Amino acid sequence: MKLCIAEKPSVARQIAAVIGATHTREGYMEGAGYCVTWTYGHLCELKEPKDYTPAWRKWTLVHLPMIPPRFGIKLKDDDGIRAQFEVIRSLMQRADVVINCGDAGQEGELIQRWVMQLANNPAPVKRLWLSSMTNEAIKEAFNNLAPAEKYDSLYYAGMTRAVGDWLLGINATRLYTVKYHPGQYGKILSIGRVQTPTLALIVDRYEEIQNFHPQPYWEIKTLYRGVTFTSTKGRYNDVKEANAVLEKIRDAELKVTKIDKKKGKEGPPRLFDLTSLQVEVNKKFGYSADDTLKTLQNLYERKLVTYPRVDTTYLPDDLYSKIPDIMNKLYARVPDLITPLAHKKIRKSKKVFDNSKITDHHAIIPTGELPHSLSVSEGLIYDLIISRFIAAFYPDMEYEQTTVMADILGHKFKATGRVILKDGWKFVYQNDAKDDKDEASETANGKTLLPPFILHEHGPHTPELLEKQTQPPKLYTEGTLLNAMETAGKLVDDEDLREVMKQKGIGRPSTRASIIQTLLQRGYVVKQRKNLVPTDLGITLIHTIQNDLLKSVQLTGEWEYKLRQIERNEYSPVAFLNELKEMVQDLVEDVLRSKTTLPKGNPI
Repeated sequence: MKLCIAEKPSVARQIAAVIGATHTREGYMEGAGYCVTWTYGHLCELKEPKDYTPAWRKWTLVHLPMIPPRFGIKLKDDDGIRAQFEVIRSLMQRADVVINCGDAGQEGELIQRWVMQLANNPAPVKRLWLSSMTNEAIKEAFNNLAPAEKYDSLYYAGMTRAVGDWLLGINATRLYTVKYHPGQYGKILSIGRVQTPTLALIVDRYEEIQNFHPQPYWEIKTLYRGVTFTSTKGRYNDVKEANAVLEKIRDAELKVTKIDKKKGKEGPPRLFDLTSLQVEVNKKFGYSADDTLKTLQNLYERKLVTYPRVDTTYLPDDLYSKIPDIMNKLYARVPDLITPLAHKKIRKSKKVFDNSKITDHHAIIPTGELPHSLSVSEGLIYDLIISRFIAAFYPDMEYEQTTVMADILGHKFKATGRVILKDGWKFVYQNDAKDDKDEASETANGKTLLPPFILHEHGPHTPELLEKQTQPPKLYTEGTLLNAMETAGKLVDDEDLREVMKQKGIGRPSTRASIIQTLLQRGYVVKQRKNLVPTDLGITLIHTIQNDLLKSVQLTGEWEYKLRQIERNEYSPVAFLNELKEMVQDLVEDVLRSKTTLPKGNPI
C-alpha cells in the first residue's frame, strides 16, 4: 500500500480523486492501492521549557538562558489531533512507501517530517511536489515523485528556523517579562526574531512623524503658452531670495533654449510573487495581507492559480510551451484582453522566463481553469492575477518624452511631457483608474500635454511663487510595511534591486502576514483606516528593549539570508544555531546588568 499524507483534508480529497482512492474511511480515503490521509497543519510542535525539566516551568531569571542540549518535538494537546495522529501512525505500519504530499514549501516540509519522526515511520519516503492543484498537475507530479532526501535541506532550514525562533523568542520573552515585572499584572512582553524588528519599524516611523517639524520652502513656476515651466533651482529656503528672482523675471520674456525629444519603452510589470500581490491588493482594495493570503489559498485549492507562497516573479523556461493553452482557456473570461494576442507568437522575455531565478516554485499565475462562482474578494484577486499574467506577454509600451528648457534672464526653467505612441501592455489596464503621476505625464490616445515649441521662440509669461512645506513620511500601511519587510527597511523602488534585496528581507513571504496579525492581536499596533499605528504598549516595549540586536531589521535580514543559504546547502544549520545561542547568552547577561527602568506612566 502507498500512503499519501496531505496537509489538510480538502487537499487530500483532491489528490484522492485523481489517484482513485475513492472509498472513505475514518480519517483517510482508500482505493487503487493507495491510502490518502492528512494532517491539520501543525500536528507537532517543539517541546515547551517545562517538558525538558520541571525547573523551567517557573518564569525566573535564575534559569536563563534556557538552551536544551537537544531539541525535541511533541504532539499538540488536542483530542482531534491525537486521534488523527493515531490514524496516520497505524497506516504507516502497513505502508510499503509513504508519499509526502505536504505543502510544497519549507513549512510544509517541516510539518510532515515532524509527524513522520514522532510516528517512527518505518517505510521509505517519496516527495510529491505540486505547484498547481489541477488534475493534470497532480498526475504529472505523481509521475515524477522524488526521493525525500532531495528536500533534506528544505527541512533543515525549516527546523533551524523553528529552533532559532524558540531560542530567541522564549528566552527574550521571559527575560523582559520577568525583568520588568509585567507578569504580575497578567501581561507578557512578547518578543520575537521577526516580530520585534517589525514593530520597531512601525514605532520608528510613527515617532519620526511625531517629531517632524515642517519647514517652509518656496518654488517658482511660470505659465507660458498654457504650459507650466518649473525653475530648475528647485526649492528656495529664503522667501526674500525667491521674491527677488520673481520680481526680476516678471516683466522679462521667456526664451526656449532647448527642445529634447527621446523615444523610450517601458516593459510590463513583473508577475506577482506573494508579497507584491499582497501589496497591490492592499493598495487597490484595502484587504489585509492575511486576508489576501487566505483568499489566495482558496483560489489555489480550487485549481484556479498556482502555488501562492512564493518569493519569485519569474517562470521556468519549460513553462513557455504551456502559455498558449492557458491563454486559450482564459479567453472565455477576458476575450478583449486575449484577442490582441491571438495568432501571434507568445513573447518570451528574460524578465518573465529565467530558470536561474527559480527555486522551488515560480511566480503566481492563473492555471487556465475557470471558476464557476467566486466571492467578491476572490474575483478581484483572481482578475488581478489574470491581468498581470496577460500583460506580461504584451509588447512594451512605447512613448516619446519631450523636455523643453527655457531661460529668463539667466534663470533656467523646464517643462516635460510624455506622449504614448503605442499602448502595448497598458492596453490591459486601460479601464483602471490612472495614478496621479500618470495623469500628470500622460494622456489617453497619444495626445500630447505640450503644444509644439520652436527653438529660440520667446514671449511673455506669468510667474508665481508657491509656498510649500516639507512633509513627514507617511505611516505604514500593510502594503508599505510588507515592502519594508521585504527589503529590510530600505526604501527601494527599482524592481531589479528589489529582487536582490529579497534575499535579506525579514520573514518569509508566507509568514509576513501572520507577523502583522500577531502585532495587532497582542495590542502592540492598531489599524486606523489603512494605517498601522503603534499603541502606547508597543512604543513602551520598543523603548524598553535597549539591545539593538533584537530590534535590528538589518541583522534579522542577515539571519534570513543565512536560513536561505541553509535551504540551498550553502550554510550549516549547526553554525547558525550556535550563533543564536551565543547571542541569547550575551543578551541575557546584557539585560541582567542593565539599569534600565520602565518610564513613569508606562502602559505595561
